[in-house]
Amino acid sequence: MGAGAESCFVTGVPGTFYGRLFPSRSLQFIHSSYSLQRLSQVPEGLESNKGNIYMASSSPPCLLKAYYQQFQKDFSMFLRYRSQELVEGASMVLTILGRRSDDPSSKECCNIWELLAVALNDMVAEGLIEEEKMDSFNIPNYTPSPTEVKCEAEKEGSFIINRVFEVNWNAYHGEFCPLDAHKEGGYNVAKMMRAVGEALLVSHFGDGIIDEVFSKYKNIIADRMSGEKTKFVNVTISMTRRG
Repeated sequence: MGAGAESCFVTGVPGTFYGRLFPSRSLQFIHSSYSLQRLSQVPEGLESNKGNIYMASSSPPCLLKAYYQQFQKDFSMFLRYRSQELVEGASMVLTILGRRSDDPSSKECCNIWELLAVALNDMVAEGLIEEEKMDSFNIPNYTPSPTEVKCEAEKEGSFIINRVFEVNWNAYHGEFCPLDAHKEGGYNVAKMMRAVGEALLVSHFGDGIIDEVFSKYKNIIADRMSGEKTKFVNVTISMTRRG
């Protein structure tokens, strides 16, 4: 750091961000990036989701409601605990993988998990995964809309909302080219999703299937992406701790 620069202290603390992490009134700024779409647990009552691993177009309304209620509970809890750790007037900026649509099972947020389910179901058909194992596996994620994020922040009440906005990003490093989708887009998305989901898959299915699952997944993604530009939506909310 250059002369005259402010000191910066870095620390690591154990525990979940859905609980208390820091002393009361000890923080002046909080930034969370790509964390809050992960739920604290898989919602209860997902027995009817056979063949899927997340919300899907074929999922019943009760399943979509269970995911949304778990998000409401978790996000409200996160806001409450962070408000206790921030000083009055402090800022918090949250970036969450989300969606534009009001439909929580829309393609823009669920298709990427539906394609992973296709790879897993292929392995069930091949006898590499037990069907019961497949039917009992669900992803603890929820990608909220800007409206849902704003609504929960207003309901919790500890923060003044300065701005809520969305930003797109795609799976390609440069301009989209259908001919490059197989070798670039499919590989990039599969690599990203392996980083996100490998630990969950290993804990449920074991590590013996992982390479095969993501090899299939990469090919499925590349095939589906060959004629379209896949985009992901980030929802960002900027807030100030009330006095």
